[in-house]
Amino acid sequence: MEPFDPSTHPHRRYNPLTNTHILVSPHRTKRPWLGQTEPAEPSNLPQYDPACYLCPGNTRAGGKVNEMYTSTVVFENDYAAVLPPPGPVTPPAAHPLLTAEPIQGGCDVVCFHPRHDLSLPTLSLSDVENIVDEWTRVYMRRGTEPGIEYVQIFENKGAMMGCSNPHPHSQVWSLSTVPTLPAKELASLHNYASTTHVRSGVPTGPDGHACLLCEYVHHELSVPEDEGRIVTTNEHFVALVPWWAYWPFEIMVLPHKRHISSLVHFTVDEKHAFADIMSRVTKRYDNIFSCSFAYAMGVHQRPLPPRRDDDGMYVQDADDIAHLHVHFEPPLLRSASVRKFLAGFEVMAEPQRDLTAEQAAKRLRNCSEVHYLLAAES
Repeated sequence: MEPFDPSTHPHRRYNPLTNTHILVSPHRTKRPWLGQTEPAEPSNLPQYDPACYLCPGNTRAGGKVNEMYTSTVVFENDYAAVLPPPGPVTPPAAHPLLTAEPIQGGCDVVCFHPRHDLSLPTLSLSDVENIVDEWTRVYMRRGTEPGIEYVQIFENKGAMMGCSNPHPHSQVWSLSTVPTLPAKELASLHNYASTTHVRSGVPTGPDGHACLLCEYVHHELSVPEDEGRIVTTNEHFVALVPWWAYWPFEIMVLPHKRHISSLVHFTVDEKHAFADIMSRVTKRYDNIFSCSFAYAMGVHQRPLPPRRDDDGMYVQDADDIAHLHVHFEPPLLRSASVRKFLAGFEVMAEPQRDLTAEQAAKRLRNCSEVHYLLAAES
């Protein structure tokens, strides 16, 4: 019998963050595609669009007029998914299997820049730092409101990810409960900290406990590049295709020097490095198929910002086990027009991918960090 080769033979990989598995079928990458193709994302948008609800000075769909902003700007979503407290109490369940619970909160829109034609990969590094500052302010403000238990920062980029407006923006949803996926991750981080001995030389979580993601990134940095999953690094952060990646060119960004629980824990240098790696990752994304690369991005961190003591110092608590990381989950698979679909076996059984994490990381490593549109001009 031939020896097992993970780049050829089907196998399952374990995701310790969500306690799930993914089926990897690398031998299927050569199958022909006669299915659906997507229209190309536009790359020639105007700097200002009078019909855009997010451009400066324009009237939004809800009737409010945008200020003439010159940098980042935040406003409450006119069509929020959750509404502020107080809210009505749900009636008693008609059956124990048919329960519901009320949820309140708020939804904010963070416009990255007044220009309609820019996005994270084409913004300047100082602009990206402004976005990180704005995310941190909204996280702090919403996370200290009464009744809020969780704040989620995310971006949908591209029409195929359900983005309704190409103007560069993200969203922040604040909820009265911790949602399912981050709750699973936090439970896994807590379980790992309470059951695992700290390994020598590995950064630790709060109170010297083992941290699942500190351990994971420490291992990934030790893997030879030709076998590994790291895409790019800087002084404080690493971008990698996780071992358990589901989406074809999925990337996780996380700190590698120390355990960082949230955006508010960044030093000045760490904030700069975070903005830098977010810019570099998204440039590589656009360059892989020379298009505006669609993705869903989300920041996972402490559910709420830490409180301060009387001296203004952050107070450590159980939520510090959270290890800040960013998920990039893009749908494109073979080209700018062929995407991965969640269907069939993946809906009925478990997630499946063809391209291995190692193959995806190699392709992303080979992409330039000079945006293709700038390269074409030079």
